Amino acid sequence: MNYITSFFDNYFLLIDAMSIYIMVGLLFAGVLKQLVPDDFVSKNLGNDSTGSVIKATIFGIPLPVCSCSVIPIAQGLRKEGASKGAVQSFLISTPITGVDSILATFSFFGIVFTLFRVISSIIIAIVVGLIQNFVEKENIKKENTNLKPMFSTSGVSSISLKTFTPKQDEISSDSSCGCNAESTKKSFSVKKVFSYAYVTLFEDMVKALFVGLLLGAIFTTFVPKEYSSLLFENQILTYFVILIFAIPLYTCATASLPIAAAFMLQGMSAGGAFIFLTAGPATSAVTMSIVYKMLGRTSLIVYVSTIAILSLVFGFLFDSIFDKLEILNLSHDMDELSILNRTASILMLLLMFYYLLKPYFSKKKSSCSSESSCCSTTDSSRS
Repeated sequence: MNYITSFFDNYFLLIDAMSIYIMVGLLFAGVLKQLVPDDFVSKNLGNDSTGSVIKATIFGIPLPVCSCSVIPIAQGLRKEGASKGAVQSFLISTPITGVDSILATFSFFGIVFTLFRVISSIIIAIVVGLIQNFVEKENIKKENTNLKPMFSTSGVSSISLKTFTPKQDEISSDSSCGCNAESTKKSFSVKKVFSYAYVTLFEDMVKALFVGLLLGAIFTTFVPKEYSSLLFENQILTYFVILIFAIPLYTCATASLPIAAAFMLQGMSAGGAFIFLTAGPATSAVTMSIVYKMLGRTSLIVYVSTIAILSLVFGFLFDSIFDKLEILNLSHDMDELSILNRTASILMLLLMFYYLLKPYFSKKKSSCSSESSCCSTTDSSRS
């Protein structure tokens, strides 16, 4: 019974620490979605190897995209002619340095760790992209020359214009896709801000967030500190174990935070937490399979190995420079929580359970409707 009580205490402790920052971060993401044109990235990513890598990294920082939805955007950029290095830089910088992830990182680990995570992630993204373009420099040039004859001077395929001409009502009805961007200006919509923030983005991350909170609470509650300390007392060994654990695991940048906080509560260093928070969101099994399919084996080797090496380097640097700094910021005192904080926790819990149970109720509703239609068909046939 004590374990169950302790489990729920730890679960709500993690939620209370990050809920207000996630809710506010998602709101900012929704505003950014309305302010940033949909074709902003694709229009500004050219084929210049160094320039495109830096642009892809910078453009990926403020974009309101989580680890789940960054993959199809990266695939679209590749199809539009972006270099392999630019695509890889975009895959790294966008989910890790999203506004919701930054605020949630601050809620757990404070300003020093947050700034270190953002700056190091930008460096890692740029280095990965530059190494990729250097390793496959000849292939990039060859691909660019092959792509040029396929496109007109305006950058639009002449074949696609002949074979596909959208209807006028289709263009006007969906301005968000970037079609007819010159004639139709994207208008700011408060409704779309909330819809994108708390429907599209939150539903995209809800499963990973729920699992992350669950694992964090389980690890904190049921793993004795004396056992975990055996691993965490050897700093270098901890780095490699966390790296091997994080690389194949699917964790989005925000949902991985409670797991990292749980590791630190058990005695892991902040550098180990940094490695987990960097390698996890950037190198999941899903992302690696997409990189392999989209960019090839060499690109996958460059992508994973560079992220792994630089994560270890920056993790070691953080522990060396800030070894005496108190990083983790979790309050066990319920009286310290404000009404706003408590409201954010309740809202986040309600949204989580709604989206987690939504597929079940939708499936049940569809089965009921199919049964009723079947019954009505049977009755009509009898009559």
